[in-house]
Amino acid sequence: MHFYGTATRNARGHLAVGGVDVADLAREFGTPLYIMDEALIRRNCRAYVESFREHYPDFDVAYASKAFLCTAMVALAEQEGLALDVVSGGEIATALQAGFPMERTYFHGNNKSGEEIRLALEAGVGRLVVDSTHELHLLEAVAAGAGRRVRILLRVTPGVEAHTHEYISTGQLDSKFGIPIAGGLALAAAREALALPHVELMGFHCHIGSQIFDLQGYRVAAQRMLDLMAAFRSETGIVARELSLGGGLGVRYVEGDRPTSPAELVACISAAVRAGAAERGLPLPRLIVEPGRSIVAEAGTTLYTVGSIKEIPGVRTYLAVDGGMGDNIRPALYQAEYECAVANKLDSPRTRVVTVVGRYCESGDVLLRDVAVAGDVAPGDLLAVFATGAYNFSMASHYNRFPPPPVVFVRDGRADLVVRRQSFAEMAALDLLPERLRSRTAR
Repeated sequence: MHFYGTATRNARGHLAVGGVDVADLAREFGTPLYIMDEALIRRNCRAYVESFREHYPDFDVAYASKAFLCTAMVALAEQEGLALDVVSGGEIATALQAGFPMERTYFHGNNKSGEEIRLALEAGVGRLVVDSTHELHLLEAVAAGAGRRVRILLRVTPGVEAHTHEYISTGQLDSKFGIPIAGGLALAAAREALALPHVELMGFHCHIGSQIFDLQGYRVAAQRMLDLMAAFRSETGIVARELSLGGGLGVRYVEGDRPTSPAELVACISAAVRAGAAERGLPLPRLIVEPGRSIVAEAGTTLYTVGSIKEIPGVRTYLAVDGGMGDNIRPALYQAEYECAVANKLDSPRTRVVTVVGRYCESGDVLLRDVAVAGDVAPGDLLAVFATGAYNFSMASHYNRFPPPPVVFVRDGRADLVVRRQSFAEMAALDLLPERLRSRTAR
């Protein structure tokens, strides 16, 4: 069985994370429960920063908060020297609530509203990553109204298609994100930006996809981005000072996944940018990356309580847990795969094959298909699903009016609740009942 980070089998034959028995976590906080291995998150943050310090003189590592965000995660990122990549007014508000230095934030998004742009300007966001010419002129209007000049990166699509699921490939030509380099569209948008008095173009951004194992895509993207920067200098005489190559590094979800380490990625893109800039006579730009999944995915474990076990002879055995697609939509959304274990019976032979399903009223509420678990698994046992730290809490819902799970950070034998579980009353607190509907009969 593959364990991540600080996860181990303890003397009781139970799963322990951060030195804490998950059975104790279940008793204290209930299930479903998101468990985050704080030491592993910090180790991943440091892998990026320390590798850059070794390979490249001017850099920024911006944590992609869409992967997993709460105020505790913002504070951790700041402690580890990371900047922050935000994509909405809600993520900006979370960063503000945590007291994050907003000049170290990058505001992304393909359809920012005027209200969000105003919030970003008031908050002092460091860079707006502009996704379209429409947004460029919207930003100019908002910035003019506020009497401010805004520093931006222009998001472009370099035409690099990463080997990943089609729903999370974002760097190819046909994408909702960014302005294509092809056809001179990105260069034309850059010229438009230069003509706007309240916009300062600092450089260019791209993102070629997610869950990427092959680094060749990053090398090709770096060369195409440097070609764009060279053409921009040739046409305008201006040197773009910043280059963001986005994020997307893959992680291990199941046996057979062979992810590349953060250190390998940093060494690869640093070498590519150094060589490419020298070939084109460009000064080295500030190099920015935006890791999210590779920071938090493997640090997360979701803990469930086993409920009914339904055996259909000759067909399948269904093992139901007290969570499901409301706390992990990824298997239903794009057939994501995970590994699991009966967390309180690690010593039991894994002789029973089951399909793990949730409690939501959807036949597609399937978390894992045909996985081996402890042969003596029974109702009341604890099922741990591994590598759920990215895009699980972030994409959780209130479907069927179930509250999303709480989140605990574990480290050195200590568990800290960082997001508490909502009550049913809290979920309904925003509901409003008009007076005309208070009668028991129709009017």
